[in-house]
Amino acid sequence: MHIEKNTNKNLQSTECQIDISALETIIKDCKGVSGGLIPLLQRIQDQFTFIPPQAFKLIDKELNIPESESLGVATFYTQFKLNPTGKYTIKICKGTACHVQNASKIFDAISEYLQIKAGETTDDQLFTLELVSCLGCCSLAPAIMIGEETYGKLDDRSVISIIKEIQSRESK
Repeated sequence: MHIEKNTNKNLQSTECQIDISALETIIKDCKGVSGGLIPLLQRIQDQFTFIPPQAFKLIDKELNIPESESLGVATFYTQFKLNPTGKYTIKICKGTACHVQNASKIFDAISEYLQIKAGETTDDQLFTLELVSCLGCCSLAPAIMIGEETYGKLDDRSVISIIKEIQSRESK
C-alpha cells in the first residue's frame, strides 16, 4: 500500500494518492455479493485505514449502483473514515462512569503528549485520537482502547506509559 498525504493536521484537506490496483482487487472480490456494500467498504477501510475518495466513483461504477450511493452509506455509518487515520486509534471513553473518574485528565494528557486534538492523527501516522460515548467497560473507568486493546483504571501517567511502550515497540 502506498499513500502520500498532505501533512496538514486538518484532515479535511487531506490529498492522497493510493494504489488503485489494490482498490480494484477488493471491489472485484466483493462484486456480485448480495448486501455486500458495507463489507466492501469495511475491506477497503481495513486496507487503507480510511476510504479514499477515488473509491466511491469506482464502487458505484463496478457495482452498477446510483452515483454517490456508496458515499451516502459511508457517511451514514460512523465506523467509516473518509480521511487517513493512524495505525492505532486511541478511543477515550467519555461516558458517565469514565467522566466522573477524570477521563478528561486522561484525554488532556494524551492530547498534550501526542500534540493532537480529538479527530486528529499524529504526523508519523501512528495514532489517531477519538472521543467515544461509551466503551462498555464501566467497571474499568476511566478506560480507553488503543487498537483492539482495552486499558482501564488509568491516570495521566499510566496512559502515557502505555503510549510510550507502543512507540518503542513500533520504532524497532
